[in-house]
Amino acid sequence: MYQKVLVANRGEIAVRIIRVLKELGIRSVAIYSRADVNSLHVKLADEAVCVGGPMPVASYLNERNILSAAILTGAQAIHPGFGFLSESSEFAQMCAECQIDFIGPKPETIDLMGDKAKARHTMHAHNIPVIPGSVGTISSLAEAKKIAADVGYPVLLKAAAGGGGKGIRRVDSADQLAAAFEEARREAKGAFNDSDMYLEKIISPAKHVEVQIFRDQNGHGVYFPERDCSLQRNHQKVLEETPCPVLNATERQQLGETALAAASVIDYVNTGTVEFLMDSDHHFYFMEMNTRIQVEHPITEMVTGTDLVRAQILVAAGLDLPFAQSDLTLNGYALECRINAEDPDKNFMPSAGHLDYLYLPTGGVGVRIDSGVYSGGDVSPYYDSMIAKFITHGQTRDIAIARMRRILEELDIEGIQSNRAFQRALLDDPTFLAGAGNNSYIEAHFLKNFLERHGHKERQHESLQKKAVR
Repeated sequence: MYQKVLVANRGEIAVRIIRVLKELGIRSVAIYSRADVNSLHVKLADEAVCVGGPMPVASYLNERNILSAAILTGAQAIHPGFGFLSESSEFAQMCAECQIDFIGPKPETIDLMGDKAKARHTMHAHNIPVIPGSVGTISSLAEAKKIAADVGYPVLLKAAAGGGGKGIRRVDSADQLAAAFEEARREAKGAFNDSDMYLEKIISPAKHVEVQIFRDQNGHGVYFPERDCSLQRNHQKVLEETPCPVLNATERQQLGETALAAASVIDYVNTGTVEFLMDSDHHFYFMEMNTRIQVEHPITEMVTGTDLVRAQILVAAGLDLPFAQSDLTLNGYALECRINAEDPDKNFMPSAGHLDYLYLPTGGVGVRIDSGVYSGGDVSPYYDSMIAKFITHGQTRDIAIARMRRILEELDIEGIQSNRAFQRALLDDPTFLAGAGNNSYIEAHFLKNFLERHGHKERQHESLQKKAVR
């Protein structure tokens, strides 16, 4: 087992990993930028090394400085968390060359699944159902036009090296394709230094359903109950739940076995997530595979009683999986709301700044809060705007929702804006309560109504304040 592990990340996921390392008796090394010198993950780690300036490229994406920190501190492994270098095959290969374990899959696996077009081609070749569209990358606008005509509009143009909603364009008709193709290529080049594109038929309405899988170095593999991540804005997940409220046990097993088969054909090691679109007839289509721990992994832990980060570390060290498929029985329901420093009234503009006061409502049955900030600290303008992840669990979906309502109401933030009211309103939405939300629901229906209602409430509040002053 490792004696020391470097955590190549920041924020709540870095805090999460450091806590697991402490429980395992492994010393932790934090890295930080000059903007993060007072961050929580730095305070909790056994050692901390500054790796550069505030901009991510100078610090959390600075491969050489991070590896130098690992070597200088004697770390035997690096946990990349999610984001930053977590899906960099180049970084994973550099770790191997420095004889430092990368806590994640093999570099060649990251490379294969990181290229979304290659991933689609691989799954198609092994009879895993994929969304209709291009089999590989698109070499020209003419090819894009032909494929789009074959599968039918609307379609999505997507960056082959994509992620985080970058390099994606919806195209509703042939006359939009040329402009969208060039725009998406430019954005992909700027975001990933790779302008390769592929094309998919838009399946709508659709649910975004994903399956966490885990395989060790000896070929043992398991799948976990699916997560419904359909509620999204700007291709970013807003609220996740497990299990999907409209799947039955037979569909759940079939989906899990399909996801594990997809991981097996590429000899996947460690944990990852296979993402699917589900149409209105409950047909599933492979979208992509994320070769890292997911932001929403806590809800899977809540319904299965597992610790995925702990298992990541054990498997990377060469041990067998600490659980078998028979251990992963579904226990109740769990939800996760992402609490971000952003202003819904201003098109979700980031709201970085000083946390004058922060009360996180910890405590109570079935409640978990993962956060990397504290009262009196700061939300940096340089990185992701997440304040905390609120996770609730209950034996029924209604109980999990009721607990989420309660803790959202108890949350108190002063100094910056947050999306708390947006999340709270979503929990009362009839479509969400029916489990019928899909991946276009928030932007097509919920958001406009929320902004109108929320704006009306804000105006009423301001009016009452003025009357009170008079």
